[in-house]
Amino acid sequence: MEEFHKVRRLPPYVFEQVNRLKASARAGGADIIDLGMGNPDLPTPQAIVDKLCEVVQDPRTHRYSSSKGIPGLRRAQAAYYARRFGVKLNPDTQVVATLGSKEGFANMAQAITAPGDVILCPNPTYPIHAFGFLMAGGVIRSMSVEPDESFFPPLERAVRHSIPKPLALILNYPSNPTALVATLDFYKDVIAFAKKHDIIVLSDLAYSEIYFDGAPPPSVLEVPGAMDVTVEFTSMSKTFSMPGWRMGFAVGNERLIAALTRVKSYLDYGAFTPIQVAATHALNGDGSDIAEVRNVYKRRRDVMVESFGKAGFDVPPPAATMFAWAKIPEKFRHLGSLEFSKLLVEKADVAVAPGIGFGEQGDDYVRLALVENEHRIRQAARNIKKFMSTADETMHNVISLNAHR
Repeated sequence: MEEFHKVRRLPPYVFEQVNRLKASARAGGADIIDLGMGNPDLPTPQAIVDKLCEVVQDPRTHRYSSSKGIPGLRRAQAAYYARRFGVKLNPDTQVVATLGSKEGFANMAQAITAPGDVILCPNPTYPIHAFGFLMAGGVIRSMSVEPDESFFPPLERAVRHSIPKPLALILNYPSNPTALVATLDFYKDVIAFAKKHDIIVLSDLAYSEIYFDGAPPPSVLEVPGAMDVTVEFTSMSKTFSMPGWRMGFAVGNERLIAALTRVKSYLDYGAFTPIQVAATHALNGDGSDIAEVRNVYKRRRDVMVESFGKAGFDVPPPAATMFAWAKIPEKFRHLGSLEFSKLLVEKADVAVAPGIGFGEQGDDYVRLALVENEHRIRQAARNIKKFMSTADETMHNVISLNAHR
């Protein structure tokens, strides 16, 4: 049977090829060190779990919840933005709870996109940034991911040559997968451009609290006037080690938030009320849980940079996020990121995320997630060093899939 229209618009999910190989290796008894999926291994802080257990005992909380988020949760998110960014939000009209930032992005795409609308999207980037709009009928125009002066000439060309004119621009800083961090001055230039050309700005700030060097990453909403054109998405998955809880937020422009809220009201009843209450408790905390998570990732980052470097695999130290974005060693770069990632599973018992899964501009890279402890990261480095030192003898029959193109 012919594939359905929306399914045809989606490219093959390259991560699944690595996942299948990983599962097969584990079934055969291999101990795979998984640096692929950004799935936090740290436990949710006990106080948050305790609050969930307390609230779930009340049978009234077992009923349908609120799609846009219970009032206390939206107030807590507004208070967090005021403390962290100095941004004032109306919790009734400028905050909506989402089932993680991924769901928020996808439903925002459904809310604002007409067939053929042009979306400006960084490349490489987290897949939902592009695929959410593709599923909604939009067209993606790839942009630079570097938050510097090189970012703007392609934007100007896109405005001049795209028909129809671009609807929205997607930002993601700190960036997944590249770990790049934007400055407030960069955001000021983005907002000036967006307002000049009447373009919506959608900012994914999921990694705002996972930073290691220097000042905390800013919010684009700190820019005066940004609220006129911007919605920003955050998540509790990484900040509070709550990935399976599926708790996130969209905040910003009232008209855009109203559109997202309306779409969501047709699709879900919101997260389970005890989860929303526990998330409220987390947001109203003193921040010590966030600091501990950040310290754990920083230690792991430092161990990865040192041990992989000694193994001959240079890993630039990320300034933020729970990922490192590393160029494939020269000897293997001709294979492309998917084949190299598959080789690491087969030959080194290490799983990574192939850069091609984040866009064609990522094919010379792999993404390494800081989701294994320091001992396991060092073991991964030893495995990779052994593989690379014997590759000339063990890879004589490996041919790049690009070789015949």
